[in-house]
Amino acid sequence: MSMKHSLEKLNSRTAKVGGYSFVLSLFVLAILIAVNVAVNNLPSTWTHYDISAAQLYSVTSATKAVAQKTTEDVTIYWITQDGEEDTVIEKLLDVYDALSDHISVSKINPDIYPTFAAQYTSDTVYNNSLIVECGEKSRFISYYDIYLTEYTSSYYSYSVSYSFDGEGAITTAIDYVTREDLPVLYFTTGHGEPDISDSFAESLEKQNIETASFSLLTVDEIPEDADAVFIYAPTSDFAEEEITMLEEYLEAGGKLFVISGPQEEESMDNLHSLLEAYGITMEEGIVVEGDRSYYAFGYPYVLLPELGDSDITSELAANNSYIIVPIAGGMSIGSSDATVTSLLDTSDSAFSKIAGYSLTTYEMEDGDISGPFSVALTVETTEGGQMVWISADYVMEETYISYSSGANSDFVMNAISWLIGESDAISIRSKSLDYSYLTISTTEATWIELWIIGIIPLFYLLLGVIDAWDRRKKA
Repeated sequence: MSMKHSLEKLNSRTAKVGGYSFVLSLFVLAILIAVNVAVNNLPSTWTHYDISAAQLYSVTSATKAVAQKTTEDVTIYWITQDGEEDTVIEKLLDVYDALSDHISVSKINPDIYPTFAAQYTSDTVYNNSLIVECGEKSRFISYYDIYLTEYTSSYYSYSVSYSFDGEGAITTAIDYVTREDLPVLYFTTGHGEPDISDSFAESLEKQNIETASFSLLTVDEIPEDADAVFIYAPTSDFAEEEITMLEEYLEAGGKLFVISGPQEEESMDNLHSLLEAYGITMEEGIVVEGDRSYYAFGYPYVLLPELGDSDITSELAANNSYIIVPIAGGMSIGSSDATVTSLLDTSDSAFSKIAGYSLTTYEMEDGDISGPFSVALTVETTEGGQMVWISADYVMEETYISYSSGANSDFVMNAISWLIGESDAISIRSKSLDYSYLTISTTEATWIELWIIGIIPLFYLLLGVIDAWDRRKKA
């Protein structure tokens, strides 16, 4: 081939189009590379979406509120070896990093810095553990405080459940290290009050609430550093002098939480006088439900009350949670100068069995008191005092916390947060890692079977017959 012929071929229209296409391809490729690099440099919160069933790396409004009010620099140290990073924790930390300019995440490789964690904790530091630090305060979060394992056993069964509490652990730690003073909750003693359960104590610690105990008989006034006083399931009545001190405390703007319901033998007349001062009557006996949809496990005294309208219950109502209230006293609300709000209500079919613990039937008898009742309420006095009363001693027992899937605990913790003025501290629930099963009724199952096995196949069979008929007519 001659040189002249080759030059003519290169100058041909086809060659020019090919050259333009090659240059354009290089240009588009350069743009794609630049866009890819730019997107990779964007925060992961802009480029990743949480499509996990449990929303593992999405955060609640409570976390956002804590982050927004943080004015001091907080560092979250992520203790993890290269190549051993937990992807869920990594994405969750990216969310925290983007929430506030005052929150930053720093990855620490223990192979390179083997003694780093020792200055913060003496506990065993597992891979993917965290340390949250602000100034001189810090909190260590073990990997096993993020991934929780709960064992439940009974005479008939044994089960294991798994949950992810990354948000709850990190947000609580941030709240802890950025606070100057923690709220203090004082528990009364001297009236047979039981020790609080381990889960109750853990919930208080998780919300950064310190606890103390005292006897009303050995002090002249409620301790000054008490953000609230808690009377927890007493089995004997209070003295008149103690009630007077509590009344004065409430009238001076104090905060009081009472969990007290029907007693098997002891009368609680003095304690109940706290309610009577605000137009509330604690009815005699034990509440029994007459409406099957308002009680659980086939026992009409294990109540499933309706949630009232309150900041304490709004989040629970939004999540369709059920509070389980066993062996409750019925409270009737009258008139007073105070603002009384019912948190948990029975149905209109409920009544109070005067026989109490000696009841022999769930039917209403002569002398029993007709409902409806409140079994949990709040009182706000004209002087700024606040009181929460739950009329069931066993509402915070481990069994009923478990049966309610934690809703009982959340309800009580929300009420404590409301009392001490920590609305942002409302509980952040751990997220279940167990399989979720779709539960449908027998009627729904029948309809699904009818559609899948009958109606849909018949519809397509009919379409086939019509198509075959049309083809035959055209043939």
